[in-house]
Amino acid sequence: MSTIHGTIERRQVTTKRQFFSPLEVYRAAFQEWRKRTRPQANLIDLSDRELMDIGISRGEIDYVVSHRGSDPRGIRFC
Repeated sequence: MSTIHGTIERRQVTTKRQFFSPLEVYRAAFQEWRKRTRPQANLIDLSDRELMDIGISRGEIDYVVSHRGSDPRGIRFC
C-alpha cells in the first residue's frame, strides 16, 4: 500500500461577469448599423456612370450591400 504525501493548493475560482447597461448595448447596435450602412451610402453617392463602371445598376445597390460575399451574376474570380 502506498501513500501519497503532498499539499494541495486551493485557489478561489472567480468568474467575471460583464454586465452591459442598456445604453452600451444600444450604442454597440448603433455602431454596427452604421458600419453596415456606410457602403450603401457610398454607392448611392456615385453617379450612374460610375456605377456602370463597377458593374452594378442603381437598383442593385441594396442587394449588393446585403450580399457582399456573393455576385448576383454568378461570376467567380480565380
